[in-house]
Amino acid sequence: MKIAINGCGIAGPTLAWWLHKYGHEPVIFDKAPSLRRGGYVIDFWGSGYNIAEKMGLFPALLDDAYIMERLRTVTGTGRTTSSLRVRTFQELTNNRYLSIARSDLSRHIFAECEDVETRFAASIIGIDDQGSQVTAHLSDGKNEAFDFVVGADGLHSHIRALTFGPQDQFERHTGFFVAAYMLSGYRPRDELTYVSHTQPGRQISRIALRNDQTLILFVFSNKFVPEEPENEGQEKALLRSVYGDMKWEAAAILERMDEVNDIYFDRVSQIRMSAWTKGRVALVGDAAACPSLLAGEGTGLAITEAYVLAGELNRASGDLPAAFAGYQNRLQAHLAKRQDMALKFAGFFAPKSWASLVARDLMTNLASLPVLGKMLLGSSVLTQLDLPRYEED
Repeated sequence: MKIAINGCGIAGPTLAWWLHKYGHEPVIFDKAPSLRRGGYVIDFWGSGYNIAEKMGLFPALLDDAYIMERLRTVTGTGRTTSSLRVRTFQELTNNRYLSIARSDLSRHIFAECEDVETRFAASIIGIDDQGSQVTAHLSDGKNEAFDFVVGADGLHSHIRALTFGPQDQFERHTGFFVAAYMLSGYRPRDELTYVSHTQPGRQISRIALRNDQTLILFVFSNKFVPEEPENEGQEKALLRSVYGDMKWEAAAILERMDEVNDIYFDRVSQIRMSAWTKGRVALVGDAAACPSLLAGEGTGLAITEAYVLAGELNRASGDLPAAFAGYQNRLQAHLAKRQDMALKFAGFFAPKSWASLVARDLMTNLASLPVLGKMLLGSSVLTQLDLPRYEED
């Protein structure tokens, strides 16, 4: 089968790799001129980690990974209020837990897709589902026939909008916004440590990365956002407004924002859908069931969705209705559960009140104790799927 995949992030190349392995002809489209760089750091474990192993991404993936050691929160004067051994997550997962820049993980997956046709600076802007095939209308003016089309184009999926309707039908706001950017040569540095300063409704964090880079991450309540910004200038102005009166290192971080030409800025939202397929169109990753950036496992879940969709298609011998039904039936309940857990966890980043903030720090300190840590954190990393070994079919 010939399959068009719109999106070259995580889910798209993963799906293409498995489809190609099973003898299909995937074609990846992406509106960007090349693979995206930079971006935030994600934690990677669970079913996504296991599937990455099946794809042969290890040990090369470890070259760009970070084995973080500590999560530390501080007051405005820099005094530590809580500290958590990230090693606890390593112990819970038998050392199968790492942190990595999302773009680095994407790059490693894409490197394994050298036999897959990829067209950058071209995307699917229209779909004509004719029942027996789909005609994709491309941004370069061409029209091309495929057996089916997959939207792997993220939270703001264009394929989802074309096929299922406007985003506001499916988007559930968590009440937070997120922004991130990189700074070179920033000081101080705390190696292999997440350092955060929090006030009710807003948090600012930094993570020291390789090559003397530091990732700055902002999470803040929508109560600070009278109007959603429409361009980078407005995004910078909003960040200065939200964090301008915060202490700790906020002033130094904001002062250097003028150096930045690439800010990641978005609502923190989930996508909730009753169906991820329609006719000859399917969705994977954040386009189908985004758990939100604050969930912690969204990237691994995207890899899992791609693996299951390709595997179910292989098992069904190309019977699309059967494959699509198997894909959704196997994953929907699990993903809904992970989305529910993510909503509960969102308050960890930016508690609504000082009392909630104190309680968060207390729980974090308790979680640093070996026995209590495994009890408190176990449910967040050990709720995993029992997946078929499709590749052995």
